[in-house]
Amino acid sequence: MELPSSHACGKDALTGVIGWLLQGILACLAFTCLILKRFCEPTFERRPWRIWFYDTSKQGMGALVMHMSNIILASSFQGDPCTWYVIHFLLDSSLGLFLIYVGIRLSQFYAKELKLEVLKFGEYGKPPSNTIWLAQCGLYIGLLIIVKAIITLIIGMDFWSDVSHFILSPITNPTAELTIVMLVIPFFINALMFWITDDILMHQSRHNPGLFHHLRVRYRQIRNRESGETEVYLDGDDELLTVNEIVPDRSAILT
Repeated sequence: MELPSSHACGKDALTGVIGWLLQGILACLAFTCLILKRFCEPTFERRPWRIWFYDTSKQGMGALVMHMSNIILASSFQGDPCTWYVIHFLLDSSLGLFLIYVGIRLSQFYAKELKLEVLKFGEYGKPPSNTIWLAQCGLYIGLLIIVKAIITLIIGMDFWSDVSHFILSPITNPTAELTIVMLVIPFFINALMFWITDDILMHQSRHNPGLFHHLRVRYRQIRNRESGETEVYLDGDDELLTVNEIVPDRSAILT
């Protein structure tokens, strides 16, 4: 049996007083990032607070499930629980994020094919329904549990024990190690993950085809500016629009 190093986190470090304090700070910072994201949305398509809460609460509940799973699993492995926690977290944030994206796309495809409107992420009915939100939460958490099971099987491979021996070896102070593992690394990665996942889970407005569409339209406008040609595009409602209708002042494109 492997004995813990004197410089490693203790077996109960993740669930100790400092551990819970760091987790509380991380939760507040992550929630603040999602509030900031809402205010970064264009004013004309900014989500009402209720819709924003429905969207972000799915992430919050999912993050709680993954976080508690990582704490339990990290403590069940031999050796430093902090190293096992950070291994789980980094895999969740990379491979796990990819698997979640694939799972969401597949679930939305089948929801559309089977006409299960209640499972279309970001659409909650008119007026918004708590029942629809709860069904989408259940689907999202179910996908996370499947992904967590896959990640756990991968971490069960023998070579991860060797990785755990050196991944945090330069850090010799247990409190510093706990702070880096529970606050510093998760904060920066969670901020990016929450931003990306929120874009995946929120309803994409039919009147907002996306950034790349707008860039493509403007690029074509600039190319045809000198020739005086009139481009015709389809808006979100499949209505014909000329360039002048999309951007009345074409000279503004170059400013």
